[in-house]
Amino acid sequence: MLLTITGPTATGKTALAVAVARALDGEIISADSRQVFRGMDIGTGKDLTEYSEGGSPVPVHLIDIHDPGYEYNVYQFQNDFIQAYRSIVAAGRQPILCGGTGLYVDAVVRNFPLSHAPVDEAFRASVADVSDEELTRRLASLVKLHNHTDTESRDRLVRALEIQEYALQHPDHHVVMPEMEHRIYAVTFPREIIIQRIERRLRQRLEEGMVDEVQRLLDSGVDADRLKRYGLEYRHLTCYLLGECSYEEMFELLFRDIRRFAKRQMTYLRHMERNGVSIHWLEGTKGPQALLNEILENFPRLF
Repeated sequence: MLLTITGPTATGKTALAVAVARALDGEIISADSRQVFRGMDIGTGKDLTEYSEGGSPVPVHLIDIHDPGYEYNVYQFQNDFIQAYRSIVAAGRQPILCGGTGLYVDAVVRNFPLSHAPVDEAFRASVADVSDEELTRRLASLVKLHNHTDTESRDRLVRALEIQEYALQHPDHHVVMPEMEHRIYAVTFPREIIIQRIERRLRQRLEEGMVDEVQRLLDSGVDADRLKRYGLEYRHLTCYLLGECSYEEMFELLFRDIRRFAKRQMTYLRHMERNGVSIHWLEGTKGPQALLNEILENFPRLF
């Protein structure tokens, strides 16, 4: 049985997952597309201290496993998830998937059949003069586009199409998830409360040194354009540090984009529901202890 805790940003998912892990003797598997990168701590909201609050540290997997700039993708996440899941189960502990990257959660829950495709230089040469619009149409004809990640840059678009073309030729070469049952919880708040929580957390992270974190990444040699592609905090703070906007402009644009991101996260969860995924919604206004009790009361009874 995999217990999943997800929801929009700034809803307290990590703290709740840690509390559940302590109660159920569990370990956490991160489902966050940016927390895999070392040195990207404040901007990705790793909240590392939360894993140690209330006792000995709760083990967490798939955090800090690559350097910034590494091309991590959902296929690699599936493989890394499988390894972490099997190690937790083998140890007789409860696996808990926690994170807000809907595509990653969905890839585990619905077991997307993704292939590991080697780089095909002949294919890349064949599409070198094809427009992005045409490549996007070709990709959409082969696979449902779950979000805009695969089409946000030329390199990612070509790679996504390369993977799908390879999968057509090698239909048996894809990730196979272990057999498992699922219990999925999503924390939510009224929209106006989420906005307040987002602003409070953004100001706190800026006070904690988020600007300095991005400056250290730039100083260490991480390409500015690469940082911008990580989105949200890294896009806007990089622009600010490069003198492309003022601090006030950076804050307002970042605050706006995080709000939009939270809305997209909710949209994706509703999309999962429409595709048959059962999600148990937790009303965050009840408070952390009430949410913990709700999970613990239902988990053993139902399963």
